[in-house]
Amino acid sequence: MIGAQQVVDIALGAADSGTETIVVVTDRADASLRWANNSMTTNGETVSRNTTVISIVRRGSKAHVGSMRTSDVNPAVIPDLVAAAQRAALDAPEARDAAPPLPADDGPADWDAPVPGTGAQVFTGIAPDLAKAFRGTDQLYGYARHVLETTFVATSTGLRRRYTQPTGSVEINAKRNGASAWAGVSTANFLDVQVDSLLDGLSLRLGWAERTVELPAGRYETIMPPSTVADMMIYLTWTMDGRGAHEGRTALSAPGGTRVGEKLTDLPLTLYSDPFAESLECQPFVAVPSSSERVSIFDNGMDIGRVDWIKDGVINALAYPRAVAAEYNAPVTAPADNLLMTGGTTELADMIAATERGLLLTTLWYIRVVDPTVLLLTGLTRDGVYLIEDGEVTAAVNNFRFNESPLDLLRRASEAGISERTLPREWGDWATRSAMPTLRIPDFHMSSVSQAQ
Repeated sequence: MIGAQQVVDIALGAADSGTETIVVVTDRADASLRWANNSMTTNGETVSRNTTVISIVRRGSKAHVGSMRTSDVNPAVIPDLVAAAQRAALDAPEARDAAPPLPADDGPADWDAPVPGTGAQVFTGIAPDLAKAFRGTDQLYGYARHVLETTFVATSTGLRRRYTQPTGSVEINAKRNGASAWAGVSTANFLDVQVDSLLDGLSLRLGWAERTVELPAGRYETIMPPSTVADMMIYLTWTMDGRGAHEGRTALSAPGGTRVGEKLTDLPLTLYSDPFAESLECQPFVAVPSSSERVSIFDNGMDIGRVDWIKDGVINALAYPRAVAAEYNAPVTAPADNLLMTGGTTELADMIAATERGLLLTTLWYIRVVDPTVLLLTGLTRDGVYLIEDGEVTAAVNNFRFNESPLDLLRRASEAGISERTLPREWGDWATRSAMPTLRIPDFHMSSVSQAQ
């Protein structure tokens, strides 16, 4: 492949002088390991590129947008891609999210540097521990992946942005005598992954499952570890767009406006995104191929800062691209690709010890929205729901379908544990970087018994 910087130059050079042009190029390098039944099955390395050309035609105060994307790495297709985007812009209706072009800058110092890659060598630190574990009696399944995405944003007005995003994770599913447990961690470089610790936790939970208890549907005091909290809070922030709230289409809507300023909980919980959060750093500027409720292609290259979506238990902010912010006289806010929530000082083990009778809910699965007006979600438990009696985990219980809203969970949470980096089970492929506390929910709604095993 030619360099991504050359792709940018060819695209901008091919654009008509009277058309604003935005080029977004992402070079991606992937490495992966997969294993099943205590044996490596596949591993591989790939490289790929996505190129997006966005053409903007302005007619007075109105703007019309055409966006075209390709994964073809042949440089000969770039002029055709530009021409197609320009034709699409000429035929497009008025863009509702139109905003002025962002100003030029000097660009990053590393703009012309080669794009970094990844490969199987990144797994050197974890492979020996996995090989050792394969000689054990528990059946192990799972995968490790590492992705390096280097994104370039360039505009015909002279703005330049570049960022390399590392994304890694390890997920292990362990089985013993019909019982199953899951554990996963996120990482940027695998230097901080402790496979032995993951396996010890899985072995402990499989030991708990040596005794099983059948429970009916109902409301149970439930301890939600960080992974399950992340799955619910990520879905919440995906719906925290300003326009939808103002137009009465989301759970953040209120008569005549939004629910910003409403207090959800007395717990001092702050839910925020921050591209510079330690160990969870992520791309600090907007780079999108198309507009959505939360981000706009007109904002490509715009800096992203910390946003406190919920601050000290109070709904504090919604996502506003520049055009929507101007329309509703709100601050411009863009979500970073991470999510964190503050917590308390209590360890998970101590929260279990303080529980007379309840459930430990380790992972969630197949989460879907039931009612967007209240953000009621449904989903399944999977790979480990455990009974707590008199401060100890005494058995595994059957799986359930649950019905809960993340907003209601925050309202009803009675205790928050230590916040720690975690990997969500359901959304880990799309939202890898998160840190969450354990939450105690006095009456988590297990709406029906699930036959899933």
